[in-house]
Amino acid sequence: MAFELIDLPYDDTALEPAVSAKTLSFHHGKHHKAYIDKTNAAIEGTDLADKSLEEVIAAARGSNQGLFNNSAQSWNHGFYWHSMAPEETGASDELKSMIESAFGSADGLKKKLAESGAGHFASGWVWLAVKDGELVIAETHDGDTLADQDGVNPLLVIDLWEHAYYLDHQNARPAYLDAVNGKLNWKFASENLARGTTWAYPA
Repeated sequence: MAFELIDLPYDDTALEPAVSAKTLSFHHGKHHKAYIDKTNAAIEGTDLADKSLEEVIAAARGSNQGLFNNSAQSWNHGFYWHSMAPEETGASDELKSMIESAFGSADGLKKKLAESGAGHFASGWVWLAVKDGELVIAETHDGDTLADQDGVNPLLVIDLWEHAYYLDHQNARPAYLDAVNGKLNWKFASENLARGTTWAYPA
């Protein structure tokens, strides 16, 4: 079973000006596609060929760095596309309550996400996740992921790689983070919270 490049859940222009159509075209059509293609090439003819992407990631962690990087990046990007939305989406009452408990307010959470993302050294990802029943902000470096982490349920992610923002914001990562903070998909986060298990990359 070969993995496919999932479609964006919105038009190329839908996130402008936070993320331009040109950035989405390159980021989705070039970068994400390359990760998918390299993952498929690596598992073809192996016992991982019929596994889910999450299973491939778990099997490759610590044993096959090249496959891990490409499979994890494939998953992270799919999750990232869904972590944004063109229009404001509302959080569930449960998520609102958890946000207020952990961060004081939605604005407090957005500030912490932006601070974590701006302070993250080099490439990686900043996540909103549930761990031990509480909301946390987590960071992963390079191609690492929360997709296969026991006891952690990611709700949203922001891409910190330069290819996510350089065409629009050059090296001003804080400007990108401020812009993307206004496009976060709280409905998607609420669905991930309610399900209680990690989002599955579409088969």
